[in-house]
Amino acid sequence: MRTDIFARLDREPEPPKIEIPRMSRTRKVLFGGTLAFYLAIVVAVLVSSSLVIIDWKIMLFRPYQQWPVIHPYLDYFVVLGQRGPTAVMIAAWLGWRSWRQHTLRPLLTLGAALLLLNVTVGAVKLGLGRLGPHYATQIGSAELFAGGDIFPSGHTANAVVTWGILAYLATTPRARRYLSVMSSLVALGVGATTVYLGTHWLSDVLLGWAAGLLILLGLPWAEPLIGRAEQAVFAVRERWRARRGPTPTVPATGTGPGSGGPSRRPETVPQGAQQAVEGTPCEAVGPAHGGRTTGGRTTGQLTTAQSRQHAVRSERTPVTPAGGSRRPPRSRPLTGG
Repeated sequence: MRTDIFARLDREPEPPKIEIPRMSRTRKVLFGGTLAFYLAIVVAVLVSSSLVIIDWKIMLFRPYQQWPVIHPYLDYFVVLGQRGPTAVMIAAWLGWRSWRQHTLRPLLTLGAALLLLNVTVGAVKLGLGRLGPHYATQIGSAELFAGGDIFPSGHTANAVVTWGILAYLATTPRARRYLSVMSSLVALGVGATTVYLGTHWLSDVLLGWAAGLLILLGLPWAEPLIGRAEQAVFAVRERWRARRGPTPTVPATGTGPGSGGPSRRPETVPQGAQQAVEGTPCEAVGPAHGGRTTGGRTTGQLTTAQSRQHAVRSERTPVTPAGGSRRPPRSRPLTGG
């Protein structure tokens, strides 16, 4: 009996063919436009342009003090942009899809997207070192290279990638449209919430949106690598199965009481064997003598044949001439006189 985790997959019917997105001309144009926007935001912050002044105006306005009623609700809503909880939720859903569709592509795509997100966003965060609004020291300054790590916004970029991956992996155009709208609303809401809470500048959120969108638009370039990784995983699985080998099945042997089969005791001579040795024909051993008929022959006959095959020489009956007596000749009594 198969006990590995892929046994259920092998019993499922073959899934429909999943269309893998390709790097089309439209996608390349969108990728180039998003990359230009990304670079423009970085340059605007580096030169302390008017975008930095807008950042300071929003920070001094303190939105969280203007509408304190919605503050508790937004504290929970912003969790949709945290990498840990969202990654667990999306991975659980994509894991179920992988199980149903006989493919590891959904999970591998999510892993590749999160890896690219951590590398690209983390490198820019650490490289620019911008401080957040709550830790700013000089009004009007971009607060760069000060040991911070909030530019771009990780919450915003993560919301774009983790929720947008659902639309990227959708199998029908209708589902892709609905999921695109849903993920866009979630990403926009998370970015705006971080500005409201004062944890990010507006420019941080703009760069986070662009960073996440670049990951989604560039995923088709990673599809060949994802496909090779999937083949490697399944190849390891097949080698593991071959190393285990098939599970041997032991047939039931009726040797116990009530098992339905004859019980053989080598130390006991069956009754049929004793009668055969004494000259009784084997055909006489039948149901009347306690034997059980099996396919035209009785168990007594089978036992007799087996006992004859394995009888030792010392147990065989000596052969006597026909009509003769097995008793030794008696001598005449001696008479006196």
